Amino acid sequence: MISYAVIGTSKITRTFLEAASKVPELRLLAVYSRSLEKARSFGEEYGASRFYDSLEELAKDPDIQGVYIASPNYCHCEQSIQMMKAGKHVLCEKPVASHQKEYEKMLETARQQGVIFFEAMRSAFTPELAVLEKALPRLGELRQAFFSFCQYSSRYDNYKKGIIENAFKPELSNGSLMDIGVYCVHPMVHLFGVPKNLSANAVFLPNGVDGAGSVLAGYGEMQVQLMYSKICDSHAPSEILGENGSLLIDKLSQTQRLTLCLKGQEPEELPIVPCENNMEYEAARWAKWMQGLGDPGELFRAQEDSRMQMQVMDEVRLLTGIRFPADETAE
Repeated sequence: MISYAVIGTSKITRTFLEAASKVPELRLLAVYSRSLEKARSFGEEYGASRFYDSLEELAKDPDIQGVYIASPNYCHCEQSIQMMKAGKHVLCEKPVASHQKEYEKMLETARQQGVIFFEAMRSAFTPELAVLEKALPRLGELRQAFFSFCQYSSRYDNYKKGIIENAFKPELSNGSLMDIGVYCVHPMVHLFGVPKNLSANAVFLPNGVDGAGSVLAGYGEMQVQLMYSKICDSHAPSEILGENGSLLIDKLSQTQRLTLCLKGQEPEELPIVPCENNMEYEAARWAKWMQGLGDPGELFRAQEDSRMQMQVMDEVRLLTGIRFPADETAE
């Protein structure tokens, strides 16, 4: 049994804990919050028995083997490094860092300490991704792809009333690209690598946060378009197009349907069995890797995907003028 802690008490932490409860090797031991009272009230719901409002004390706990980090984006690097230096394995929520230089520091710490560290990109570990990759050759020569994730934020109404919550605070390394666009960037680099060239645009809100954006990525003989937003919804599927047909993906973060449309044939629903909470796959992979099981190459691939993702997002931010206080550490 692997005892772990969580940093953060947000909605995404709840979703992770529900998923992790399905992984028999994992046992929630501790919860950290800046408020000890909140850590206790939150943790008791999920069976935790230790509660912290001090990261230093959490790091010292010898019974904690792993830490899931779901704090604001700008905290990810410092907190991950602190936990890894204490010998803890770290699963860090997406986006894994504010910029690539932070991510490189995190990777280097993981290697020095000999601990498991990777990004909690929920869509990267699902069986649906493997089904999609297996189907791609049937499309023939790939020419275009369109990855879309536009989701009206539950916090946007408050923003319009003048109540600025964390999701719309660029000083926390938040915004549409980081919080939503990352779901588009990740499959692009996973499937096709780093593009040869990029162009990008962003829609900025009055406080300077990006509310929506688009990217056009060139790969020579194919191109990829990304569209993402926190200020409007879209029900358009994502799509990969080849000379023989296309593959439709209904939702990037939680795929329920994959539809193959080949020329001259009826649409074919690919055989997938969606999980109600697909964070279960990343939790299971974390447990497996913490036990020293599985192919080390899989962990390396996951880390490299995140490296390429951060590289692309840094370039998009440079092109669009998205800046964070955390960027000062990258100068």
